Amino acid sequence: MFEKQIKIPDPEILVGQMPLPASLKKIKAERDRLVSDVISGKSEKLIIIVGPCSAHEAAPVLEYVERLGRLNERVKDKLVLVPRIYTNKPRTRGVGYKGMFSQPDPTKSEDILKGIFAIRELNIKAIEASGLSAADEMLYPANIHYVDDLLSYIAVGARSSENQLHRLVSSGIDVPVGIKNPMSGSVQVMLNSIYAAQSGQIFKLNGWQVKTNGNPLAHAILRGAVDGYGNDIPNFHYETVMQVIEGYARSGLKNPAIIIDANHSNSGKKFKQQIRICEEVMQNRLYDNDFKRNLKGFMIESFLEEGCQAEDKIYGKSITDPCLGWQDTERLILDIAEKV
Repeated sequence: MFEKQIKIPDPEILVGQMPLPASLKKIKAERDRLVSDVISGKSEKLIIIVGPCSAHEAAPVLEYVERLGRLNERVKDKLVLVPRIYTNKPRTRGVGYKGMFSQPDPTKSEDILKGIFAIRELNIKAIEASGLSAADEMLYPANIHYVDDLLSYIAVGARSSENQLHRLVSSGIDVPVGIKNPMSGSVQVMLNSIYAAQSGQIFKLNGWQVKTNGNPLAHAILRGAVDGYGNDIPNFHYETVMQVIEGYARSGLKNPAIIIDANHSNSGKKFKQQIRICEEVMQNRLYDNDFKRNLKGFMIESFLEEGCQAEDKIYGKSITDPCLGWQDTERLILDIAEKV
């Protein structure tokens, strides 16, 4: 039985109530171009999608993004920094903190209408404060139009990449969509998802039959896999990345691109290992032109304070997966920029 609680207006209504100001639309358009040019190969820069596992509180996220904006000025000739402002949190067992979209206050129960306004306000303030537009995960495809005018990068998670609606909605998004390998690690399943996202589609969404032209900027994110016993299987190593590159070559997909997620099953959620993983991948770029050409950047989980906490008591510390602290993050980004 479904108990109706709050009527959520259509995206056009809510977006109209808190629109992106015209001055920020120009910044967003330029940011979209920078990110898209990397994925398409027009730019030789790398994308670094970096920030907290989940954006559970606005103030520390804004402070983090402001710092990232200043760091971006130092590396913008080599890198495109994209803050992670992840406002939806997938839960393996379906319970627990579900992100700012559902719970604008993580200590209270769900209030989705309030959450939509909270994440729009956060993203708008982030662009104002830093000049950087953000990345978020498309956990619920029907909700993407509440925020897609604010984002320059959208990710489809490992638990969602085999879902038909995620693939179809990705085909109509106007910015790059990174699709993670499924939990099984199957490269072929991931490539099938990318193929569907790059293809034109007709399907039902939010009460409409819609038609899309396909998203040529849909691409792969390697985040590691999990075997039947729950063991992590990294897939950032040279051999696995080359298998994905070979799969791209056979598939005929447009704009072959790979982002390495340095955390999750690649690191076994040992957050400090993200530094080593990025270093290894950057080293591999030196020895193979195909590897270098297809590798487009990294996802890194990072916040003001390193690690994680059980409750929201320490300012700027993750309440979900553990993250690198700011000092390590800054040092890592500067090191990657030196090696591009």
